[in-house]
Amino acid sequence: MVRRRIVFYGRVQGVGFRWRARHAAALYGCTGWARNEWDGSVTMEIQGTKEAIDSVIAAVGNGSFIHVESTEEESVPPVDDEREFTTE
Repeated sequence: MVRRRIVFYGRVQGVGFRWRARHAAALYGCTGWARNEWDGSVTMEIQGTKEAIDSVIAAVGNGSFIHVESTEEESVPPVDDEREFTTE
């Protein structure tokens, strides 16, 4: 089980990004959260297997109106009692 914090830049607010992330996380069995930031980016912390996380990120990037220009990513410690993926 791994956890990653990822900041997505580009056209990621107001285009269903967080909704797609929540749906894909549920589909692939991941937990965590996503929130819009003041600068127009979206920050996500996501926890699951490496393969499941990669699948969620790929699914989010395939959104019709979503355009990810760049990301910043880091590993963070897993959260033991987390049960779902939420959006803020």
